Order: sequence, then structure tokens, then C-alpha cells
Amino acid sequence: MNRLLLALCLMPALASAADFGVDARNYSGGAWSPYVVGAGIGVLSWLTFYFADKPIGASSFYATVAGFIGKLVARKHTQSLEHYQTEPPAVDYGFVFVICTILGGFIAAWTGGEIRNEWLHPMWVERFGNSIALRGVIGFIGGVLMAFGARLAGGCTSGHGISGTLQLNAGSWLTVIFIFIGGIAAAMLLFTYL
Repeated sequence: MNRLLLALCLMPALASAADFGVDARNYSGGAWSPYVVGAGIGVLSWLTFYFADKPIGASSFYATVAGFIGKLVARKHTQSLEHYQTEPPAVDYGFVFVICTILGGFIAAWTGGEIRNEWLHPMWVERFGNSIALRGVIGFIGGVLMAFGARLAGGCTSGHGISGTLQLNAGSWLTVIFIFIGGIAAAMLLFTYL
């Protein structure tokens, strides 16, 4: 029964890959097959809703970590904030999900032969030079903007892009469209004017 369920879940991804002349089960790229991984994320979403009754999402992790840091640095102030009164920082499902995502990314890179010993990608060096500080500053600013936008939108690419679109949520579809528009605009600005 489990094999039948897995086959049914993977059929759309395999059929889509076949349309492009790609054998998703025997992917020749350096990393894991994006078709199989995509189907796996879909199955993970179903299982998460079934067992945890929660959507996949990662942006709340930032607020949780900020709450942990706030409790170390300024406990009274952090506990006085409305957000932490209703959602106190805790090692919960969302926290474990993000930690496991980081661990899973490492395992995927390791088993897919994609681990590199480099601070800067060759494409970055070609366009912006070999300054690690510049890459760090731009990465930090991008991360802050991404986290702010995710909290403002009520979810991130996984919360809206996977869980929300899976539920056919109109707001999530609109958010994903603007995520792509924003990403394209940022890349064009970054690689055209800097």
C-alpha cells in the first residue's frame, strides 16, 4: 500500500520530467533530481498537515530566535512585547523544522556531491570581485529585507509558496507572484547597476 501511495504521489513529477526528455529517476545532474525533490516536498506537506496539523513555514523561526536572544539580553522588555506574550519563544515544531531543513540541506549537498570549499561563487567573483565583506553586507541586507517582507506578508516562500498554494489560498498565490516579481527586479538591479 505504501509503495502504491508513493507511486501515485510521484507520477505527476515523473510525467512532467518525461515531457522534457528527462528521466527523473536517473537524473544526471550533480545534485538530487529536482522532480523527485519537488514531489517529496509535496508529500512532506501532506504529512505535515496530517500529523502536525500545521503548514510548512520558516519565517516564524526568525521571531523565535529573536525572542531567545531578547530573553538573554533584555528579559523584561522582551516579555513585555505583545508578540511574545501571545507566542513566547519555544523550541517548537517551526523551530525544529528550520533546524532540520538546514541539516537536510547539508545532507543533500554532501550526498549530491555539491559541497564546495569556497566563500564566493565564481559568478559573484566575475561580476563583483572577490570581496568577502561586500558579499557579506549584501547577503545581510538581503536577509533582513527577506525576513521583514516574510513577516509583513504573514509567511515566507515555504509558508505561502508551498503550504498556501497547496491549499489554493488566493493570498498565497498573489504573494508568490510578487515574490517572483521582486526577485527578478532585485536580480536585475543587482546585476545591472552594481
